[in-house]
Amino acid sequence: MSLQAESMTASLNAPFYLKQSKVQHMKWVTREFVHVDRTACPWLIKRYVDPDAEFIFLPPDKIEEYVKKEEAIPFDVPNAELGHHGDRCSFDAIVDKYGINDAAVKELAEIVRAADTDALNAVAEAAGLEAVMTGISMISKDDHEAIEKASIVYDALYTNCKMRHIREKHLNELDRMDRKQRRQFLKTKLAEQ
Repeated sequence: MSLQAESMTASLNAPFYLKQSKVQHMKWVTREFVHVDRTACPWLIKRYVDPDAEFIFLPPDKIEEYVKKEEAIPFDVPNAELGHHGDRCSFDAIVDKYGINDAAVKELAEIVRAADTDALNAVAEAAGLEAVMTGISMISKDDHEAIEKASIVYDALYTNCKMRHIREKHLNELDRMDRKQRRQFLKTKLAEQ
């Protein structure tokens, strides 16, 4: 198979979120010592914007110089386009800028926003997410390891958000199923997405 054919096949078989990619192979820079928003944004960027993204974590006073020198994209730093604006966090800014129109991502954005902006009572999962990201940050050797460990948490939260939408859509069908049937039905519907 030719390289072009392999690339085309890989693209067709890629998860749906990678097919929506907007930029590629960019350097993304943010503040060191990641927490909620700075672990959620790399997950979002890798899955919806730039699957080959490279993340750089720096002290705040080094970011502006790095952005100019490397033409990096800053996120979750003061005065950045992809930063906090009003009550919305950097995750929201990325969703908006790159036109991510996925109901489960928008629901996940509510969780991230609540956990990151100290509105922990606004969404049921927020306090748990904040606690888990604090723990991940403390047990990781560096920020790269933290975002790697955090990725499974965001995958799980995203999947849970998708399942809520599936449950709402198929409520009558699910009510007639036993637990095993419901689980298989939900797994099948998730795989179809």
